[in-house]
Amino acid sequence: MGNVMKDHRPWGSFTVLEEQPTHKVKRIEVMPGQRLSYQKHEKRNEHWVIVAGQAIVTLDGKDVSLSPGQSIDVPQGALHRISNPGKGLLTLIEIQHGAYFGEDDIIRLEDDYGRI
Repeated sequence: MGNVMKDHRPWGSFTVLEEQPTHKVKRIEVMPGQRLSYQKHEKRNEHWVIVAGQAIVTLDGKDVSLSPGQSIDVPQGALHRISNPGKGLLTLIEIQHGAYFGEDDIIRLEDDYGRI
């Protein structure tokens, strides 16, 4: 797996598993009691598959609980956030499709770590 990059964040970490012109795949790990910023993307949509742990996904203001094996689609432009309400690590696979996959395509509306 030559070029795997793990990026640590205040809420946990992500590892880029594959990056192609048409898609990007990440493994995201969210520590217990943490959550990502409430955000949207202008140039991509995402599909999240829960691998381990419990998740609460907020999608355009509505909360959805997900367990391992369950998934959700995050449309381009939709406000979204994932949080880990459990006591163990939350692991999910994120598949991005769109025109651009850079980390700068994030518009944050709320953030627990002061990154707005």
